[in-house]
Amino acid sequence: MGYPEHLAQKALSATGGRTAQEAADWIFVHRNDPTLDDLIPQEYVLYLCPSGPLWEQIMAFWTKSQQHCGRNPAHEVFPHVTLCHFFTCEDSKVESLYGALKEAGDKFVDRFPTCLSLSLHTSPTYIGYFFDETSSDIIRQFALAFAAEATALADCRIELCSKQLHLTLSHKFQVQQQWKLEELARNIRLDVTCQWTAAVYSRDMRFVHYQVSRALYPYIPQNEDELKLNFSDYIFLDPTDQQDMSEGWVRGISHRTGCTGLLPENYTEKAYESDTWVRHRTYVFCQTLVKTSTTVHVSSSQPLATNSIHKLLESQLVEAASSRRCVITMRHAERVDLVFGKSWLAQCITSEGRYIRPDLNFPSSIPRKVGGIKDYEYDAPLSSCGIFQSRLMGEAVREKELMIQCVYSSPALRCVQTAHHILKAVKLGNKVSIRVEPGLFEWMKWEGERAIPNFMSAAELKAAEYSVDINYSVHVPVSNLIPSETYEDYINRCSSVMKAIVDRDEAGNILLVAHASTLDCCTRPLLGLPPKNPKEFVQMVRKIPALGLCCCEEVKETKNWQMIEPPVRTLTHGPNPAFSWKETILQI
Repeated sequence: MGYPEHLAQKALSATGGRTAQEAADWIFVHRNDPTLDDLIPQEYVLYLCPSGPLWEQIMAFWTKSQQHCGRNPAHEVFPHVTLCHFFTCEDSKVESLYGALKEAGDKFVDRFPTCLSLSLHTSPTYIGYFFDETSSDIIRQFALAFAAEATALADCRIELCSKQLHLTLSHKFQVQQQWKLEELARNIRLDVTCQWTAAVYSRDMRFVHYQVSRALYPYIPQNEDELKLNFSDYIFLDPTDQQDMSEGWVRGISHRTGCTGLLPENYTEKAYESDTWVRHRTYVFCQTLVKTSTTVHVSSSQPLATNSIHKLLESQLVEAASSRRCVITMRHAERVDLVFGKSWLAQCITSEGRYIRPDLNFPSSIPRKVGGIKDYEYDAPLSSCGIFQSRLMGEAVREKELMIQCVYSSPALRCVQTAHHILKAVKLGNKVSIRVEPGLFEWMKWEGERAIPNFMSAAELKAAEYSVDINYSVHVPVSNLIPSETYEDYINRCSSVMKAIVDRDEAGNILLVAHASTLDCCTRPLLGLPPKNPKEFVQMVRKIPALGLCCCEEVKETKNWQMIEPPVRTLTHGPNPAFSWKETILQI
């Protein structure tokens, strides 16, 4: 047709090498693509894909799971078993890559398993099927043969997957959705025949980290810097290239034409990563009976075995923690002066200045303060129930396998103790230390005209065996806390501290342990919401119980934050007043 050879080969690779007419059409619509002559190869991958009744059931699961629980990363790519990592192949050698697939397939078509046993594995971050070892060995040998043929025929360097062969159903979902996803997964009926297909797919390596959107409506450009849209066009959006856009507009690259321009965001919807992939050649194996094996549930209460399946689940747990970023803001647990009143010190300090325990809800001991007992008057510790509450919260965090990377606490002793006992119950050892941030202390107006509490220093807390970070550099020094602080000053302080924390810790989950007011004044700035008026604020604070918490999750594509259901629940219990056996039992 008169096209240069390199362009013809590029067009054939981009269209799956189906027909010359499709390739010619691709070149025509890409005539204004500024990268048309760039010699950038596609990235390829080899998948093993189910078909027939099994495919239909998995797709039905995905539809229902999305309806009930929303999208998770498993939805981005169709059901498949990954046999190798993505690799590149020069456009001129793609035809030889097809030959490699046929050569490897012909060698194993008679050896492919006639019966496959799949076991359902579930954890707080993963639900999917794992293949039995016998079948896995044969499929791995096929993948190894393909890699060898591709190296010899197409000069490709292919890295095979070392993980246990698996077919993912759900991945990196919110922990509270696990029970519903497990219920839907168990409704998938195996014991069916399935024809497995080895398929080579490709994607444009330039857009691997872009968001994919689909046009809901056609759009005719009104200005020369705008992008024309046809219905169902796919658009690549670079999340890092949208900062200077006018509200409601985004800059994108058309998958159909390769052109770049502005487009109205409300004309599109988020699509799936694999929607823009190209299917090249396939090799169909014989019909296989798929049977059900056992169901394995992995939780924190079970020690992870050293076999490859559990290693994979463990690695996915760590990967999920680093890719998702949440801020959990929590009020401290029950404080002793809230139970026994302002005179609590008089009840537990003898005339000699010795601490005693007049009631079991007084802590068994209190740490030594440099300023002596009087420093406790405005800096009360947790009650025994408060310590127990904190440990229960830590156990709940551990059971949900919620990985905490950073912990910040108000300098109030009750907050530091809450964070400390949570971490002890989570059993993180010395991996995470508490960063004591004075900027998280409550509104100074509530301290009245009295002086700022004499908080324990980081060195004192460390000496008392609290797991604090003595090298942490505070954002707001204690000396900046002033009794005359206005409501607006307090809002600005919380907003400044919150920004400093999320900017400093750019990966992993963050736990803030502070005061009832913190749940509002540190969360609303993160969400971009205006502050409540002072009257509403005071009424709201009174409703937050001990260990009340909320959770915000970062939307990776936009760097914005949204409030989500907390991964653990708060603690509810009834009142238990003081009891006098003399006044009750012996009362006449």
